[in-house]
Formats: sequence, C-alpha cells, structure tokens
Amino acid sequence: MKNKKFLYKGLAITFLTGLSFTNIACNDAYLDDVQNSGSFNTDLYFKNEQQSFSALVSVYDVLRKYSGGFENSVTFFNAGSDDLYSGGGNSNDGAGIQGINNYTINPNTMPASYWKDYYQGIARANLLIERVPAADMSDGLKKRFIAEAKVLRSLYYFELVRIFGNIPLILNYIKFDDDYWNIPQAKPSEVYAQIESDIVAAIPDLMLTADTNDKGRITQGTARAILGKIYLYDKKMPQAAEQFAQVNGVPGGTSQYGYKLVANYADLFKVGLETDPDPNRYKFLSESILEVMHTNKANSDWGFWGQGKDEGNSINIMVGPRSYSIKKDFPNNNAPDLYSGWAFNTITDDLFNFMQGDPRLDVTIFNAKKLVEEGKISYSPAYSDTGYFLNKYLPTNNLRSSLPGATELNFRQNYIAIRLADTYLMEAEALGATGGRAQALLDAVRARVGLGSVPVSMQAIKDERRRELAGEGHRWFDLVRWGDAPSKLASKGFVANKNEIMPIPFNELPNTALNQNPHY
Repeated sequence: MKNKKFLYKGLAITFLTGLSFTNIACNDAYLDDVQNSGSFNTDLYFKNEQQSFSALVSVYDVLRKYSGGFENSVTFFNAGSDDLYSGGGNSNDGAGIQGINNYTINPNTMPASYWKDYYQGIARANLLIERVPAADMSDGLKKRFIAEAKVLRSLYYFELVRIFGNIPLILNYIKFDDDYWNIPQAKPSEVYAQIESDIVAAIPDLMLTADTNDKGRITQGTARAILGKIYLYDKKMPQAAEQFAQVNGVPGGTSQYGYKLVANYADLFKVGLETDPDPNRYKFLSESILEVMHTNKANSDWGFWGQGKDEGNSINIMVGPRSYSIKKDFPNNNAPDLYSGWAFNTITDDLFNFMQGDPRLDVTIFNAKKLVEEGKISYSPAYSDTGYFLNKYLPTNNLRSSLPGATELNFRQNYIAIRLADTYLMEAEALGATGGRAQALLDAVRARVGLGSVPVSMQAIKDERRRELAGEGHRWFDLVRWGDAPSKLASKGFVANKNEIMPIPFNELPNTALNQNPHY
C-alpha cells in the first residue's frame, strides 16, 4: 500500500528528516504524517556564509561512518575478511558484524545504518548544492562549497554502490510531496558515470592544498585520490592511473599536493597526549589524503552514541582485549597499559603467520598470547579469541579523555580513510602491475619500512596491500574487487555471486519500488 501515512521510515525519512544540521536519530516506527517530520524549515536557511558552512560541515559529518559508532564500517568489513574475525563478547554480540563474519548476513540482520547514514549525507549535499547559489557570499566560496559537497556526495554513493550494488541515484532535494516511494534503483554503471563526472567537474573549484584551518576538508588532491579509487573499482584502469599519478608524484618524493610517505610507519597510528605541547602532532601527517576527524570535545555519551552527535573513534574501544590487566608483580613489566575493550576484530592466525618477518608486524598486531605466556598480563578471552589484537587502534590508558562523557566513546584517534601508500599500490595495480613506474611505487612502500625490492606483479601488490593496510578496512573490498573473495573467504561461508554485495536492509523495501539483491 503506497500511502504517505504508512510509509516505512527508510529512504524517504532519510531525505526528509535528515536535513537538520544538528544530527538527529530516527526510530523504526511508522509515520503518522511524513509532511510534518522535518527538523526545521530549510527555506529559512542558507542565507549567508555562516549558515552555508554549517550545512557543509553536516555533509562532512557522515565521514565518521568509517570509524564512529558500533556500526562503523572498518570493524564491520574487517570481520568479513580473511584477516580478522568478528570477535566480541559472544556469537550474538552484534547481529550484523557476526553475520558478515560467517556470511549468514540477511536483510533482517544487515544494519540499516549503512544505507541510511550515507543517504543522509547525500540528502544534505543535495540540499546544499541547491540552496548555496542564493546565499549572500562570494561566488568563489559558493563554487568551493558546492564542489566539496559534490565530491562527498560522490564518495557516499561510491560506498553505497560497492556495498549494495543496486541503489537509487538521487541528485535533487526531495520534498514531502515528491513521489519518493517510487524512486527506482539505478544500474551501477549509471552511478559510476554520475559520480565520476561530478568529481571531474568539481576539481577546478577546490583548494589545491589545505592550510592549517582547513585540514580535513576536500582538496584537489583528495578529490583526485577518490576519483582514482572510483575509476579502479569501475575497471577504468588508464583513467585511474592518470589520477593516482597526479596524487602520487615521483614515488618516494613529495607530490604537487604535498603528499609524502612518513618516515616512520608507526607514526600513522600514534595519538598525541592531551598534555603534549602539540597534542595533534600525529594528525594530518604528510601521508594523509582523506582523514576522518575524531575528538573528545563532544563529550560523547551512551544516550546518543552512533547517532551522529558523538565524535569519538569507536574502533579503539571495540578492538581492545576484555578485562585487560598488567601483572604488577612482574619485574620491569613492559606490557602496554591498555584500557579494557570489547575484543572485536581479533586477528586470524593466517594473518599473524603471513606477517612474520615483516617490519610492520608489531605495529599491526598486539600479541597478547605471548605476554600471557610470559606472565606479564591477563585478559578474558572472548568470542573468536586468538590472542592477537589489532594494535593500530588499541585504546591505551594515557589516551583516556579528561573531559566529561563515557571514556569508551571519547578516544581521539583520527582514522585515515585514504593514505599515500594506499594510492601508490592502487596506481601500481591500475598500471597492470608492470613497468618501471609500477615497480618504483611498490619499491617505495617497501623501502619505507626497510624492505628490499621484489619484482612487481599483481600477486606482489596484493601481498603488499595486505601487509601495509592490514586492519584498516580495505581487505574485504580488495578481495571482492580482485575476484579472490570466493576462494579466500570460503572457510567463512562466502557464497560466490551473492556475498560480493550486501543485502538491502529489509525495512527499506516495503511500500517502495526497491528490489532486494539476488539470493537474499
């Protein structure tokens, strides 16, 4: 029954009530009247630069989907890979993350937020793109704000299309009296064509580089890296290589956008202490291309965790060992002082063995098993315990927030969604894993950690990505893109021609024109 008074809270509500610039939450109830659900009258907004900027910030807020809230995409897709398990307290701890771990995921257990959150960002971008031209501000700023919004909208559509495959493509602000329940799904090729053209058009209006006050915003370099990644997934290899070449510059050197591999790999995952003269010294390093900002200044608490208002990094608390304790009676105990976490994303034995002898091993994997055997620590083994934990994001006690709010929800570590070593390896892949430049790109990533050259090949690039980016949320998508998922994930229950994309959450389907993905 396609009746506005009984429309399920799905896409329509995302677009109609997701426009508040102080994030809101929606429960899964039926609407009595969609028309009256808006947070405020958007016709009265976008009058000036200040209002337009606050609207732009709200578009950026959705980037925290990567690393904020229990349903952050990093821990979720880590759990689907061959490098990490779901972990957690037990086999029922988080139906979504457990479901992708063993490929029992279905429309009822697929977290709806992966659909709604990105569409909320798209809704905000659409409104900004429509309204900013009439704002009282300079034409140059108007173009820049619109360009940033278009790149972010393209990024959110990219995440949707590679997660769900078949999605509606909505490029206009949806009004309450629009026929939003009959919006069809677009072909993935149509989505790719749109978002690629949007970024190409936006690049000239973006900042070349970001100054101190603009760190974290979309620049020309950021946009080209996103575009190159989109081209790569769209199998447009020459176009991908061209964009990455502009981002990367001479392998090992400093690119035109100021990007350069950091000398110390471990610095990528360090967090400055609040008591440091510069507590932000490890944020926005030269290798960072797209970085998601986290802070404890929002005083995040349980009442609004995962609803957009919280600004802490949730990966930290999720990956820490449970009931962690240092043995005080062990002389000169050098075990790290960790804040006890929830034991999600335990490392597989396969990854631990694969990384033996690699200089990045200890930065990547915390070997709690060894410290227990040595009598230095204790912890409570949880679900899928291997004794190995994701060291890159472990919560340490010296990083506990000094401000109000739940300690667990206020870790300040930024998440780097795209970094230079990643784009080096994606360019080498786009070049067909052959030739002098592909070799130089691979060599630069290895040389940074003191490793010698190996002949460039597709397998060498795959292996390097696995080691370099382990636990950062890329592995599952890599396996799917390469066609390796059916073999690499067979032991977890992955089904070919089904699990390459996720099921559309069930509550998005009733009273709409949407069709569920095949075999779900």
